[in-house]
Amino acid sequence: MPHFLISKNSIENNKIIINDKELLCHIVQSLRVKAGEVVKFIDENENVYFSEIESISKKEIMAKILKSEKSERRLNFNLCVLISVLKQEAMHLAIENAVQLGAKEIYTVYSDNASVKKDLILNKAEKWQKIGTESFKQCERADMPKVFDILKFDEIFSKFKKENILVFAEKYDEFSVKEACLNLDKNEKILAVFGPEGGFSEKEFEYFKNENIKLVTLGKLILKAPNAITAGLFGVIQNV
Repeated sequence: MPHFLISKNSIENNKIIINDKELLCHIVQSLRVKAGEVVKFIDENENVYFSEIESISKKEIMAKILKSEKSERRLNFNLCVLISVLKQEAMHLAIENAVQLGAKEIYTVYSDNASVKKDLILNKAEKWQKIGTESFKQCERADMPKVFDILKFDEIFSKFKKENILVFAEKYDEFSVKEACLNLDKNEKILAVFGPEGGFSEKEFEYFKNENIKLVTLGKLILKAPNAITAGLFGVIQNV
């Protein structure tokens, strides 16, 4: 069933009125929704409205709310991810996968072994947010994820409890995912950290160790960065 993001202000007298040009075009021209069809609208408060399209014009769409409920399409804990900047295609895929796996916050960092030039990835947060938003729409989540611009490790880590930070590392196997999740504080945000295509540098590993941050293994195989992010986040979800 098609679903669309709306503002609570779009609702009046059990009706939803859409006059945003971009959303109007998407509903009518891209998805070719017709009068009489039932669609889902989701507002910023995570309420889902099952609604029947009553009328469509060039300027607005009017729909009647048939029923409403609170969205359940979210994790029962706050999962966050730190992605070391990747090449464009891999970066976009990593963000999409993180959002579809329920990540609430996506942080980015420029790692020592990054395979892209730093000046090419500055001020990309808006574009990355758009990619995250599109992925968010596709998986029918109601809790909009936030994608942050590039920060430093210590700036990001300062927002989390040390015991709730998991660094996925291909060279070290201090903890399995299951072991690493045993002592997590599920009432606080959990951060999963992933390196670039070339992995973290020894200097970065030394920093993680000095900060007493858990180094987590995904096994003996070496995965491409987007696949490692998918596997790592899924492992956290299954073990929290």
